[in-house]
Amino acid sequence: MTIDAHTRSGRGFDGTGGGNTSAMPIAESFKSVQGAYAADERRPLLGYLASLGAFGALAGIATAVGRHKGTRLPERFTAGDTVLLAVATHKASRLITKSSITSVLRAPFTRYEEPAGAAEVNESVRGHGVRHAAGELMTCPFCSGVWIASALTAGLVLAPRATRLVATALSAVAASDWLHIAYDAAK
Repeated sequence: MTIDAHTRSGRGFDGTGGGNTSAMPIAESFKSVQGAYAADERRPLLGYLASLGAFGALAGIATAVGRHKGTRLPERFTAGDTVLLAVATHKASRLITKSSITSVLRAPFTRYEEPAGAAEVNESVRGHGVRHAAGELMTCPFCSGVWIASALTAGLVLAPRATRLVATALSAVAASDWLHIAYDAAK
């Protein structure tokens, strides 16, 4: 048995032992991987790949902008900056993924299901492929949180004053929300 760069332990990348997948067109190979990954369930792996590519491209652009401007990375962030970014990320992710008012942005990718309380809605993702993956990103506060935290962190490095202003406003709104919820509970 020979092992080359296209196989691992004599097994094809698709895990079937089917040999060298390099002779297989990329689309067919991807279908094989997707089938082995999700069996009968439709998972938008190409959409996820597009999302990862977009995330990488945006991170690369931020890095290029920073290098062009001669921006140096900070030695460390303060605990206050970390808390500010955490609260701002939480609020921005809730605004983008759950707020009634931003449902117009999610509408091409989602279907309204029901109110979720405190000016939030529950929605289900619709479509396939990239549309489905985008819908998942736009309805999942945990998923969008990675993008938002990355953007705010890049902003703190590239434009710290403006980013602190935005993050402070988002944090103030989050604190206000918590006070409203506490007030309603205390009635």
